[in-house]
Amino acid sequence: MEKTVAILIGRHQLTETSLIVHWCSAECGLFKTVAKGALRPKSPFAGRLDLFVKAEIRFTRARTGDLHTLAEAEWINPRLPLRESYDRVLAATYLVKLIDLMVEREHPLPEIYDLLEKALDYLATHAPSKVLIERFETRLAEDLGVATPQGKAAAALQMAVHHALPVQRRQLFARLESSV
Repeated sequence: MEKTVAILIGRHQLTETSLIVHWCSAECGLFKTVAKGALRPKSPFAGRLDLFVKAEIRFTRARTGDLHTLAEAEWINPRLPLRESYDRVLAATYLVKLIDLMVEREHPLPEIYDLLEKALDYLATHAPSKVLIERFETRLAEDLGVATPQGKAAAALQMAVHHALPVQRRQLFARLESSV
């Protein structure tokens, strides 16, 4: 059984009672676990598998494939204030989707994990801003080695993967501009 500290970055239903949970960890990178029985009322996972939560988890690696089995999840930082604002959730969603788009699965990424953790901690207590998002993109581009001298991190990230950036970026910027 392995143990790591990770941020829950996504989840979706697998069966009537089980979830697939996506994590970001410094040591393990991006990986998925199945939380068997998580949707049952008396599950030990009840209320513990919420988006953007930092948790200490224990899981068993799959013998084949990339869907591991989650055994335990204990909150370290639930970031509950983040949920008080749609804009905060939208910004956090963009950040995790951007990382998910840019990095390989199950590859250690300590710098990117630290970057995400700092950004989510900031968003838990502050409103998102265009400056925050652009700084995050710049640091991510630098960490991935795709930064350009012109400083246009969003364009550099997009060119690196030959794919459009997550739609949440446009949605967030539109909301930020309309609230000015």
